[in-house]
Amino acid sequence: MAPEADHDPENEKNPPPLDEDDIALLKTYGLGPYSESIKKVDKEIKGLAKKVNDLCGIKESDTGLAVPSQWDLTADKQMMQEEQPLQVARCTKIINPNTDDAKYVINVKQIAKFVVGLGDKVSPTDIEEGMRVGVDRTKYQIQIPLPPKIDPSVTMMTVEEKPDVTYNDVGGCKEQIEKMREVVELPMLHPEKFVKLGIDPPKGVLCYGPPGTGKTLLARAVANRTDACFIRVIGSELVQKYVGEGARMVRELFQMARSKKACIVFFDEVDAIGGARFDDGVGGDNEVQRTMLEIVNQLDGFDARGNIKVLMATNRPDTLDPALLRPGRLDRKVEFGLPDLESRTQIFKIHTRTMNCERDIRFELLARLCPNSTGADIRSVCTEAGMYAIRARRKTVTEKDFLDAVNKVIKGYQKFSATPKYMVYN
Repeated sequence: MAPEADHDPENEKNPPPLDEDDIALLKTYGLGPYSESIKKVDKEIKGLAKKVNDLCGIKESDTGLAVPSQWDLTADKQMMQEEQPLQVARCTKIINPNTDDAKYVINVKQIAKFVVGLGDKVSPTDIEEGMRVGVDRTKYQIQIPLPPKIDPSVTMMTVEEKPDVTYNDVGGCKEQIEKMREVVELPMLHPEKFVKLGIDPPKGVLCYGPPGTGKTLLARAVANRTDACFIRVIGSELVQKYVGEGARMVRELFQMARSKKACIVFFDEVDAIGGARFDDGVGGDNEVQRTMLEIVNQLDGFDARGNIKVLMATNRPDTLDPALLRPGRLDRKVEFGLPDLESRTQIFKIHTRTMNCERDIRFELLARLCPNSTGADIRSVCTEAGMYAIRARRKTVTEKDFLDAVNKVIKGYQKFSATPKYMVYN
């Protein structure tokens, strides 16, 4: 071993480079006699664990399937091949009902009629006379009860999301709102009052009046308030290409309505199908008349109407068929007239509630400047006033904007107003 060198500051600054022996010595630092073999075993364990996890699957997948190690694909395939699709039939009669040896007469369309029993998964209480059922193809046993067949286009008429219109948004129709609530809400909330008096609540309402007076708006407010199922039908939807299609849609519509606990059916623009009957010699309007007669039959036919309220809206009540309008079918006729001065002021306030207006705008003055105008006209005035403010690059709407908008909408668009025309019809 070399003698210890004297303490030299220069040697500290420039230490001598490591040779191969020094590097080999450093490599052995911290290594025990078995460290190599331990590392090797660790690596093998990790590899085996990964292999096991891949084979059996660590957790169930998001699809809810069993772990792959438990799959039996051949058995599943065989089971699917054995499972036959069911046939749709109609149960026409039950022989010996409510007994152990009850039998069911089914009619498979275009094949034959069979007397069959029940499958393992169906109880006798599930099956009723006249309902659609699924039967197997070998023994024709009833395997599953099916819901009634309703056209998807009819199902789509149900209003799922409630409209965001409330009674406060319907301006100037206080009396009309009161009449509508008596018919729709009172029988649902307080049926005992009608039972005590021994009268049936009114079943239907016809809303009529010039365009833009709030008939459809009030129906939307009714849909918002009630928890009943709300079905909206536009008259022209029931006019179909083929003979009998429109009447069938009406039947299915009321069948769907009867299946609900409480239901409101709203026919908008009912003059499209409810016109008075006449013969034009060509037979072009016969189909529309058949659809209307089916509505008349459903409103007051042999079948009980159930808890179904019918609302109808039109701006041409003079064209409707008298059979449709008689009491018992439509008990109430509510006229939506032109709003008076106070109502017009209220409608102005409703439409400017969300607008960024200047203070102290004289809404009564504006209402005086809009004689014989409907709620839709007043809304148009508010929108135009906002457009004038945008054009002038202002953030608030002034009274001058409203006056300009009145001149433009009420006076300028006079020839487009439907109100004078409506007044002639009535």
